[in-house]
Amino acid sequence: MLSNPIVLRMTVVLLVMGFAFWLATLLLRRMRRLLTEESFAIDSAPELEQFPMHTYNAVIQQLKQQKHELLSVQQIERRRAKTSENISAAVLSNLSSGVLFLTTNGLVRTANVAAKNILGFASPVGMSVSEIFREAKRGSSLDSRDTLASAVQASLRERSASRTAETDYVTPSGERRILDVTISPVYTPSGETLGAACLITDKTELAVIQKLQEMRGEMSREMALALRNSLATISSYAQQLAVSRDAAVVRQLAVDIVSEAADLDHTIGGFLAGPKAAKGAEA
Repeated sequence: MLSNPIVLRMTVVLLVMGFAFWLATLLLRRMRRLLTEESFAIDSAPELEQFPMHTYNAVIQQLKQQKHELLSVQQIERRRAKTSENISAAVLSNLSSGVLFLTTNGLVRTANVAAKNILGFASPVGMSVSEIFREAKRGSSLDSRDTLASAVQASLRERSASRTAETDYVTPSGERRILDVTISPVYTPSGETLGAACLITDKTELAVIQKLQEMRGEMSREMALALRNSLATISSYAQQLAVSRDAAVVRQLAVDIVSEAADLDHTIGGFLAGPKAAKGAEA
């Protein structure tokens, strides 16, 4: 039977058809599975896209909130800085001492009211220290190079401590004043030189008072000496008067005592009149 060609040919055909059927079945199953996966991917795509969108919106909202908080903090800081600036300006304007702030190139950047009144300038802002202090010397220095302007410029150049100098200053209107100037360098938090602050105190009235006190002290010493001499003279006349028996001598000694007492009274009266006149002038 197997040797029959027809049977053998039929068997081969059946085997080929069975293999083709099996192969077709596998292909159909694979195609069905692929179609199922694609359908699932298409159905789940909106969910996958929706998740990043929610996250993006949440991040945007958080960023907006942080921006709002940052703006609020900036506004608070600006208000604090403005308040601090107003307080500083009020303090400077009410100081009896003058305050100048100088930039590193020696120009006046700010000046309070007292500084304008003491220095005699309506607005010293923008002027240099050389223009303001001109030839004002430091203390009683006779060196033409030892000026107050050079001391201020040295403080701007060098990293030094505060310097204090007393100077004989003449205002633009010709008024002579005794000024005490303290120069203090100002640095940034990083240590760089920002400029210098000058504290100016008008010691003219104090110098006048000190001079008057010195004069009064000298007068007191002279008064004490005159009083001592007058008392010694009167005591001598009194001793002579006590032992003298001559009427003419007694009268002359009495006249001399009266004259010396009058001179002493005049001296004391003049000394006491000086402080009264000074108090009247001050009032």
